[in-house]
Amino acid sequence: MGPITFMNASRVTEFIFLGLSRSRPIQILLFVLVMMCYTAILLGNILIILTVHIDPHLLKSPMYFLLANLSIIDTIFSSGVIPKMATDLITCGRTISFEGCMTQLFVLHVLGGSEMLLLTLMAYDRYVAICHPLTYTTKMNRPRCIRLLCLCWAGGLLHSASQLFLVLRLPFCGPNELDNFFCDVPQIARLACVDTRVTEILMVANSGLLSLVCFVILLLSYGIILSTLQGHLRESGGKALYTCSSHLTVVSLIFLPCLFVYLVPIFSSTVNKVASIFYTTITPFLNPMIYALRNREMKEAIGRMTKKCMFSRWSQKEAEI
Repeated sequence: MGPITFMNASRVTEFIFLGLSRSRPIQILLFVLVMMCYTAILLGNILIILTVHIDPHLLKSPMYFLLANLSIIDTIFSSGVIPKMATDLITCGRTISFEGCMTQLFVLHVLGGSEMLLLTLMAYDRYVAICHPLTYTTKMNRPRCIRLLCLCWAGGLLHSASQLFLVLRLPFCGPNELDNFFCDVPQIARLACVDTRVTEILMVANSGLLSLVCFVILLLSYGIILSTLQGHLRESGGKALYTCSSHLTVVSLIFLPCLFVYLVPIFSSTVNKVASIFYTTITPFLNPMIYALRNREMKEAIGRMTKKCMFSRWSQKEAEI
């Protein structure tokens, strides 16, 4: 039976999320926590984006240009999951249409794949800056950064399209309960009316290996950086090591949960839910703190932007008087 026949055989028109808890007090508590995280995600990431694009010094830096794009991805990614999750927690409505589920799956995998590749690109940027400082300005000039960034988005799009293709080939004619709070390939594949072992292997080869390969490349890159900095920490390596430690923290928070969900499907649904919460909510929440609050240049740029805004408002009031 071909792919088109499979799609026509699907009788499921909507999916039901089992969510995080069925206890009403816990749902309300989770709603408050989730909305607090989401507010912090929006404010923190938008602050980084505005600061980088307003401050001329940061905008010229490849590292901060890539950081602003990471904040854009985090903002859109969290907005694709958290508002629906928060609405379900407060209204107890846990359904999503088949088309809405496929759209959410596609968008999240585009952004997730692009973010993994972008983090790998950021590691390459730090490697060139630290290990080849004389050629850094030519290797990471703005046109090349934009081209590399476009490749990251293209890679994310290709990854997501292949995931969606695997799911749309499956017929859904029976249960429609997803043991999660958003649509993702592992849970959806388990609801199919056919043997999905081949699909799950392809899923692992796609999402799991993408996470694993990027993670290994990142570890190798930072390993080379640390070996280069060895013995020079007192001179000029302290700042670079500080920056790399921030990157490694973010990388661990993103990649390790993804490896649990996609590469090691033997874990229970509870473990998968916890891992999913990490890379959909906790990581976008922590990214602005790790990059902005621990980074001296970013803090100084935020201070300059704040003073500029206050001076502008004061001048405007003086003019009105």
